[in-house]
Amino acid sequence: MVRSLAVTGWLGLLFAGIVQAQNSSTQLHEWAHAYYEWQAKEYPVFSSDQGLHTWDDRLTDYSQGAVAGRRQHVHDLLEQLRAMKTDGWSKDDQIDLILFRSELERPDFDARVLRSEESNPLVYVHECSNAIFSLLKKEYAPHRDRAIAATARLRAMPGMLAEGQKNLTQPVRLYAQLAIESARSIDPLFTTSLMTLAGDLSAKERSDLEQARDTALKAIHSFADQLESRQEQMPAFQPMGVENYEYFLRHVYLLPIGATQLDMLGQAELARYRGLEALLVNPEMANPNPSRAKIVPQNQEEFLSAYESRLREILQFLKQQNLITIPAYIGPFHIRQLPDAFKPTSPGGFMNPPGVYDRDNSGFYFIPTYSPTSGNFYIRAGIEEPRPILGHEGIPGHFLQISIANHLQDEIRRHHEDGAFVEGWALYTEEMLLRRGFYAAGSAAEGQILRLSRYRAARVGVDVNLHTGRWSFEQAVQYFMEAGGLDRESATGEAAGAASEPTQKMTYITGKFEIMRLLGKYRDRKGEQFSLKQFHDDLLRNGSLPLSVETWILLDDRSDLDVALRE
Repeated sequence: MVRSLAVTGWLGLLFAGIVQAQNSSTQLHEWAHAYYEWQAKEYPVFSSDQGLHTWDDRLTDYSQGAVAGRRQHVHDLLEQLRAMKTDGWSKDDQIDLILFRSELERPDFDARVLRSEESNPLVYVHECSNAIFSLLKKEYAPHRDRAIAATARLRAMPGMLAEGQKNLTQPVRLYAQLAIESARSIDPLFTTSLMTLAGDLSAKERSDLEQARDTALKAIHSFADQLESRQEQMPAFQPMGVENYEYFLRHVYLLPIGATQLDMLGQAELARYRGLEALLVNPEMANPNPSRAKIVPQNQEEFLSAYESRLREILQFLKQQNLITIPAYIGPFHIRQLPDAFKPTSPGGFMNPPGVYDRDNSGFYFIPTYSPTSGNFYIRAGIEEPRPILGHEGIPGHFLQISIANHLQDEIRRHHEDGAFVEGWALYTEEMLLRRGFYAAGSAAEGQILRLSRYRAARVGVDVNLHTGRWSFEQAVQYFMEAGGLDRESATGEAAGAASEPTQKMTYITGKFEIMRLLGKYRDRKGEQFSLKQFHDDLLRNGSLPLSVETWILLDDRSDLDVALRE
């Protein structure tokens, strides 16, 4: 009897200690730190991309046991976070818990609903392309070291792809088609770009690299062939449905709106920007036309150099108008050619900021291969007037905002990346520069900004209707062409990107709307003390956070957040 009481007392003390630990903000930050370390090791290609090069010789383990183990780990940690009590916590600690919990909601949702490893072959093709691309894009180590790391990764690709084939029990035809196209465009990345690292290898090391490369390419092509042979048995597309879509909006993005409201927002913004195009003295200025350009670049190198040089004009205007603080640690921003392997789902290219672990403060915007006769919207825009897209991707857009976020002391906020804030900020800056007088009225720049907002508003309708099951893929393409004003090549790529990255395409207009709404409230609160520069600085100093959280921080108003978190 005495022994039983002693055991009971010990268990009670242990339970009390566990509860206390679970309710400690210190424990929250310890769990978060451990998670980021675990994530970096479990996803070595992601780590390389983010500037952590500890595991440059590895690929992600996609064996079924490893996939299941990662899913369980995330789910268990999320359940622990959901059980935490925040009584007595500071506002900052409460915010960090909400942020970390929403961050884990994303992979947990993927495991429960999207099940990407089973449904999306792009997971495995992108693992191959990013495995090499992440070793090439920055000069972080000697060529020989990176070439040897690439050899190890190339050797691992056939086995990884074999695991992928086993995992793909429910592949979606649309994703398979994109993966096939990407796989069959990957060769130049391996045979040309990669080989720029081979100059310092010994004869044996070079032979090993070439053999591993050729074997990997053979496996990638075989992976594409096998997917092609299975296409007829695959469902054309698999939407997540309204309930799941709205769960994602609330619990990952912390947005206080549902699918219907989001669709209405997209329609309203589409009508506004389509109408503003029509109000231009010459509405054709919204459609980029290289024949109007003063100078048409003769080749790829001249195009990229001219594109990059225009950033100086934006920087000068920002400083003259005192619109935003540009910290001294902000590095150079470069324009580069987009590797063909990424073109199927990124027809306009993509921006690559410094990674959260990166010691190199430079950033890149990768734009499609140049052709003076190209029908691609982004190429035409880059020839006639590159500054709107340059500002979006560079400064004051993504490059500046993400660089600032990477320097936060709070680890949870440094790692948090809310897509609606990130894309909303970059889109907001396009129109902010226009309204503050950087671009002339009726100019190609104004027309382009209206068209960019127009087709991003069209993205909202595509995203909502595609993933709730209301539209087919072809309907999405047609909507981009007819409502968004895009050419078929760009429209098809946009629809492909929307399909393969659920909810990403709705972030631009949604985030911009939320920032504009917050700006108006902020100005009313500040009154005569209002400063647009101060608003921008206040907004960016918190990192890439959901706008409902930003509103709580800047205005001490958590009503939007409460609506988002309401079950």
